[in-house]
Amino acid sequence: MSVPSQLVQLHPSDNVAIARQPIAANTQLDQLTTTSEIPAGHKVALIAFAPGDRILKFGQLIGLASQPIAPSEHIHSHNMVAPTHDGHTSHTVISTEASPTNTVISTEGEAQRSRSGEIPVFSDSHPVTSAHPDHFLGYLRPNGRVGTRNYIGILTTVNCSATVAKRIAAHFTPERLAEFPNISGVVALTHSTGCGMAGEGEAADVLRRTTAGYADHPNFADVLLLGLGCEQNQASNIVSLTTRENVRSTTIQAEGGTRAAIERGIKEIEAMLPAANAIQRTPQPLSKLIIGLQCGGSDAWSGVTANPALGLAMDTLIAADGSAILSETPEIFGAEHLLTARATSTISRALLARIAWWQAYTERHGNVLDNNPSPGNKAGGLTTILEKSLGAVAKAGSTPLREVLEYAQPVTQHGLIFMDSPGYDPVSATGQIASGANLICFTTGRGSVFGAKPVPSIKLATTSGLFRRMNEDMDINCGTILDGTETLPQVAARIFETVIATASGKLTHSEELGFGEEEFQPWIMSAVL
Repeated sequence: MSVPSQLVQLHPSDNVAIARQPIAANTQLDQLTTTSEIPAGHKVALIAFAPGDRILKFGQLIGLASQPIAPSEHIHSHNMVAPTHDGHTSHTVISTEASPTNTVISTEGEAQRSRSGEIPVFSDSHPVTSAHPDHFLGYLRPNGRVGTRNYIGILTTVNCSATVAKRIAAHFTPERLAEFPNISGVVALTHSTGCGMAGEGEAADVLRRTTAGYADHPNFADVLLLGLGCEQNQASNIVSLTTRENVRSTTIQAEGGTRAAIERGIKEIEAMLPAANAIQRTPQPLSKLIIGLQCGGSDAWSGVTANPALGLAMDTLIAADGSAILSETPEIFGAEHLLTARATSTISRALLARIAWWQAYTERHGNVLDNNPSPGNKAGGLTTILEKSLGAVAKAGSTPLREVLEYAQPVTQHGLIFMDSPGYDPVSATGQIASGANLICFTTGRGSVFGAKPVPSIKLATTSGLFRRMNEDMDINCGTILDGTETLPQVAARIFETVIATASGKLTHSEELGFGEEEFQPWIMSAVL
């Protein structure tokens, strides 16, 4: 059957389509008549379903009918459920041999078909080939890594030193730093743990690895590590993990209390300023860029516009020997076969081991991974974790998966990297930065306002409506793909160009708005003792 113009069918094998705009009940859609109101981005049945029938989107299984569903009926949480574990792991690939007769989003003026087992991108899926800079302007560090910003950081070992760290940073106002124009700022990154926890084990390792990753980060010209003095998470445990020479550290107790520690901290930062300001941006190869890929406040258009466009831009970066980090393990659940299909058996096993860990972890806490879609995700048209994951994985583009890391482990390979993390954006992005990401690309359909210091965060809106509504927060509008005014490769080219400009110093909206300190959120895995 042909698909009405009010709907979008993403793949010729799909038996659902997506409403471009809100559709009222009893609306005639060619051969279909809607039986209820269909919100924008939500699914409409193209055929009749019996209970247990497979529901297909992106040419993939996203759920099962939980009750009879008539053609043109709204499909969502009230009549669709996630498959069982057995259904989830089968990953039957849907054939794409039949010629499409439906209307799809096309960037070439005709329907595009994805290859079997891939997220459709509705265009040629090769890297963008138009002329781009082959370098960016960055801060070369003594160890060969390159920063996109030039901050001085105050890192804390424990929550007990958080207030003192913030007081030290507050001294360095824009007026005080005016004579040091090459310094991006002085930032205190604090957290809520560091004591009341076991001194050894996985939780302690993760916190120390995260803090050490920030201490080593190329976006910091220098750092001060501040503790209380008696905590489980001693500064010496972190310093031993860093590669930065002469990490400065002190404790409030050793300095004699709050005022003395603030005075000492200010003195230490003042001593860092001249050398940090002397560092200049110089041309650097794209191989020095490591992009953290995030999506938050996702909607049904995330997997149609922003995520595929970002994935195509990352294919271009990786072709230039750059790297991209995909994370949020609970949000690839159900789509992991798209990653293992382009990985070695060793890397595939490592990825599947992390998913198995998450299944055991959620079960231990009386939860299931399909609880992941948030109320906002569901309001935006996403129903199951499979549907959400299929769209989220599109951020990863189409290149081979080169490495699987645990949370905050340092990147050692070039290309597409997977780092294990929760789906909670601040925790996931914190881990990516600790692993080495020097820039974040963050897609959003509902409207996230995330930012991350010391790393710039580019926000990509999935629709033009969101871009207009939250224009002060969004950096790139990917909704032009849905509007039909730009092709997916054209949007991918804009993303790539924005990445280069941002890495070279252009401020993102989240930087202009001052985001980034509170968003430092290491993964807390331990019991509070």
